[in-house]
Amino acid sequence: MADKDHLDGSSVRLAIAVARFNEHVTSRLLAGAEEAARRLGCPGPAVFWVSGAFELPVAAKRLAASGRYDAVVCLGAVIRHETDHYLHIATQAAAGIQRAALDTGVPCMFGVLTCDTDEQALARAGGPGERNAGEDAVEAAIETALLLRGISDTSRA
Repeated sequence: MADKDHLDGSSVRLAIAVARFNEHVTSRLLAGAEEAARRLGCPGPAVFWVSGAFELPVAAKRLAASGRYDAVVCLGAVIRHETDHYLHIATQAAAGIQRAALDTGVPCMFGVLTCDTDEQALARAGGPGERNAGEDAVEAAIETALLLRGISDTSRA
């Protein structure tokens, strides 16, 4: 596995899809993602806002299928609160983002927080002394895009 601090993202075209729902959390995830992209030399990632985590998969698939991006990072925050509604949203978002990646062959990263409380979500979005899950998702996207680029397609030989 590559050392994430030595990743060279200068040739990686990155799209970031961000859920507007729970924007007090997702805006912090986006800030971490953009900082990681800058630190790793990734040229200005394109940012696309969607209404919520449930809409991330369709946006991810369209972005990945466009041929304009080497990887897509999906950022969102699904918070439990008092009902189980979050479970259905989180499960479908995860499955849909994975399907977008498998259907297109373009890495689509699941940077969606699934937490019980706002406090937990904010901590995972770069709270004091905490890592930012948006940063982690960008690092994984760049590493995976570079890995896939280096794998030759033997079926065409």
